[in-house]
Amino acid sequence: MNDAINQPLPKAYGAIVEETQRLGFTMPSDIQTCALLRTLAASKPAGRFLELGTGSGLSTAWILDGMDNASTLVSFDHDDALLAIAGKYLGHDQRLSLVRSDGADWVHENEGQAFDFIFADTWHGKYLLLDEVLAMLHPGGLYIVDDMLPQPNWPEGHPEKAFAFIEQLESRDDLWIVKQHWATGMIIGVKRC
Repeated sequence: MNDAINQPLPKAYGAIVEETQRLGFTMPSDIQTCALLRTLAASKPAGRFLELGTGSGLSTAWILDGMDNASTLVSFDHDDALLAIAGKYLGHDQRLSLVRSDGADWVHENEGQAFDFIFADTWHGKYLLLDEVLAMLHPGGLYIVDDMLPQPNWPEGHPEKAFAFIEQLESRDDLWIVKQHWATGMIIGVKRC
């Protein structure tokens, strides 16, 4: 067994990768993470999905690829240039709502919404407003984060934030988690019933 992705890539993935590289964005989700997101998305038929941090839409494409036609995905980001790439290649998908918003604003404006699958790929829902975002997760819902192993683009002091975040997740009594020393470092949680 190896980490090779031997299944079809989402249709728009290659074009999104090219535009992301031209833009110089250095924080995209890696392909192993994306493949896992697609697989996990397929486990939530007719699900409500939330992605915190669209970026250029790389992970968004994979989540959409795993979703069925009865599912919906809300994905937000504050960066117009990155959202433009996502919109160009994925905006036609009726299941997707792309939103330009600051993370804190979006979370506060949408309290009370509930989701079956949350991918927290930005500070909000991970290092900030964790309680508020986890309150949006249905019982049995998936909470997923990546980039938990040291990354070359981490700023000074970030390893301490990551370790504190992991300890916080481990101490929660409303979430079962598994830590994976794989890809960029994944944590998958399931909201306890």
